[in-house]
Amino acid sequence: MIDFIRQPWPWYFSGFMIVLIMLMLIFWGKSFGFSSNLRTICSMTGAGKKVKFFDFNWKAQQWNLLFLLGSIIGGWISAQFLSNPNDLQLSASTVADLNGLGIHFNGALNPDELFSLSALSNPKTWLLLLSGGILVGFGSRYAGGCTSGHAISGLSNLQLPSLVAVIGFFIGGLLMTWLILPIIL
Repeated sequence: MIDFIRQPWPWYFSGFMIVLIMLMLIFWGKSFGFSSNLRTICSMTGAGKKVKFFDFNWKAQQWNLLFLLGSIIGGWISAQFLSNPNDLQLSASTVADLNGLGIHFNGALNPDELFSLSALSNPKTWLLLLSGGILVGFGSRYAGGCTSGHAISGLSNLQLPSLVAVIGFFIGGLLMTWLILPIIL
């Protein structure tokens, strides 16, 4: 059974599962998105007493917290027991582009130059991670949701603001990849 789970699955299986989950969420009148969990957690801890944005009925979002917790636990189980570090395969041109940026591909999901304990000794790494986190947080708040919320839930509900946000995400990703990242690294 473990070998069946560990094998590479076809790309369309994830699409089918996303459609199935979205149909269930639409049926029960829920919307999906991870960034809303931050608002829920802040509300649970009493932030609503000081900031109006956090003053809402967080109990209505408990299901999304369980989804978040399940994603974290599922990711850990997958990383610890179901994955093989040598399974990740990148094209030769991608590896060459990464090498040109000073990032060496060792078969792992995250590059050691940015995501290792030794990388934390470099202030540049701290600056990149901190500024990236701030930009993601600001962007998801400004856009009214995160990439998963807009691209999966918003587009499934045919919301025009989500289409605009997703187009912005792609433009931002292309600008970052081709213009900003080579300068930073």
